[in-house]
This record gives sequence, C-alpha cells and structure tokens, in this order.
Amino acid sequence: MTEIFLIGLIAGFLFYEFAGISPGGVVAPAYLALNIYQPGKIGMTILLSVIIFFIIKTLSKHLIIYGRRKLLLALLLSFTLKLLIEIYLQPLNAIKFDLQSIGYIIPGLIANEMTRQKVIPTLLSLGIVCLLTYQIAQFL
Repeated sequence: MTEIFLIGLIAGFLFYEFAGISPGGVVAPAYLALNIYQPGKIGMTILLSVIIFFIIKTLSKHLIIYGRRKLLLALLLSFTLKLLIEIYLQPLNAIKFDLQSIGYIIPGLIANEMTRQKVIPTLLSLGIVCLLTYQIAQFL
C-alpha cells in the first residue's frame, strides 16, 4: 500500500514537470488508484470537488481568497461537506446508493487545484496519473 503512494507521488511529479498540469494535489492520484474498484467513491469525490470549486469561485467574488487561505477554505469545505453528507444524507432511507467519498480532505485538494488551473485539465490529469499509478502498481 505504501508503494502506491510513492508511485503516485513520482508519477504526479513527473506529469507536472512534463505537462505543467497538477493532477489534483500530491496524494490524490494514489488515493484514487487505491479505490479504482469503487467507482462510486471516485465519482462522489469528484462531485464534492466540483461543488467545492463552485463555492470557492462564488465566494472569491465577494472575499479576498488566494494562496493558503484558498487551500484552507477548500479543505474546510471538504471536511464540512463530507461530514454533512455522513450525518444528514447517508442515513436517509430514500437514498439507495452509497454517498461515501475518498477521505475528508482529498476533494478539497482536488478543488484547490481546479481553482488554479481549471476543472477539465485538473480532472484529466488526475485520471491519467491515477490510471498510470494503478498500472505501475499492478506490475510490482
């Protein structure tokens, strides 16, 4: 398991160096690669990331949000949204599917990168590095 994080860090770094696009933070590709057989979790993580992205974009029209403040806001929103889903939405009997995301901070890390370099490039690079990390880990 620790090998996949090392592979993800190296693959993410090399991708950033060659393509100039960050794959959603330093640990996000490895976490997604670990959960590759749980597409619901990956989908929920991406959905939360996009929601956080739009919240930050909306707030930044009215507040001064940049640098570490933006990162902290993304992480706080990620933690809060995940907690709200676990407390209020997940226990409802009307919802028939699992609303779990990957971790409490991974959606915030991805959303922070989306605010820096746009949504589509971030998600594409995240997908590429995630799949690359998973494929390399399969050979080890």
